Amino acid sequence: MADWIEEGSQAPDFTLPTHDGTRLKLSSLRGTPVVLYFYPKDDTPGCTREACGFRDAKAKLTKLGAVVLGVSPDSPKSHATFRAKYKLPFTLLADEKHAVAERYGAWREKNMYGKKSLGIARSTFVIDAAGKVARVFKAVKVDGHDEQVLEALRSL
Repeated sequence: MADWIEEGSQAPDFTLPTHDGTRLKLSSLRGTPVVLYFYPKDDTPGCTREACGFRDAKAKLTKLGAVVLGVSPDSPKSHATFRAKYKLPFTLLADEKHAVAERYGAWREKNMYGKKSLGIARSTFVIDAAGKVARVFKAVKVDGHDEQVLEALRSL
């Protein structure tokens, strides 16, 4: 398990499949602030609330010039269904082998009811236009998280 990516470090570049079957390379977004958020699973209660929070903040995020990317181990097909069901206006990335989550430190040991397993730790990385990690949110609490992210983007 990798350590969390530190604030101030260069965001690790990656290429992943998107919900529509194309591929997205993080470095292709240089010049634009990016909200890269890792979540455990499509269409589950907490993940849906988090995604809908970013959806509902779209106008404010757009005003700040930010692009939102959601990442989970789900397949592109699962992402496409989730995105359509909740009218999510941003790209979802399929990290099926969790390699990107591992590089960012978001793939962690979790302890649920005394049972240990590996999985996504809900986390968000705000990446500035130069590709540097400006803010790291670990163990994200869903409610109000969109406002925390907007605040971080305003301070870039």
